[in-house]
Amino acid sequence: MAEADTLHDAFIDELHDIYDAEHQLTKALPKLAKTASAAPLRDAFESHLRETQGHIKRLEQVFTTLEEKAEGKHCAGIAGIIEEGKSVMEKSFDDATMDACLIAAGQRAEHYEMAAYGSLIAWARAMGHDEAADLLQENLDEEKAADTKLSSLAEGGINEAAAELAQADDETADADEPSARKSATTKAKSRH
Repeated sequence: MAEADTLHDAFIDELHDIYDAEHQLTKALPKLAKTASAAPLRDAFESHLRETQGHIKRLEQVFTTLEEKAEGKHCAGIAGIIEEGKSVMEKSFDDATMDACLIAAGQRAEHYEMAAYGSLIAWARAMGHDEAADLLQENLDEEKAADTKLSSLAEGGINEAAAELAQADDETADADEPSARKSATTKAKSRH
């Protein structure tokens, strides 16, 4: 009978997963920054890119403390989140709406990473890998700070600007509605 995998095996597997996720994000964050129209949002994505590069270095330190090879295992979860973000960037939203959507996409990635780091830290502490847990905690703290920054930008005007544009668009559509209805009525009468 084959020997069952242990929590240590799951821990190493998850480390490989988050290592790949961070690498994927180093490619996605510049695209988010380039698409952002609000300078503070662009700056937040660029700043988090630098942090993400630091996360990779810390993860490499974690692998070293565990005497494991630093390598990634394809992270399908973050790949899906990145793909959703790409599809948003292909839309023809107004600038404020695009920025609001970019924040949502960024926060999806942050929440995924926060969940992964939270589990990894708990497992590391349970197994007595305190040095690894401390390094992982630094990454988690930066992920939480990035999420807070994105929330601050959303609540600090970006969402409101997008909502105002949506309301203005709705009002324009409502104003055009009677003439559209009249035009449809005229067309219907002319067919008879």
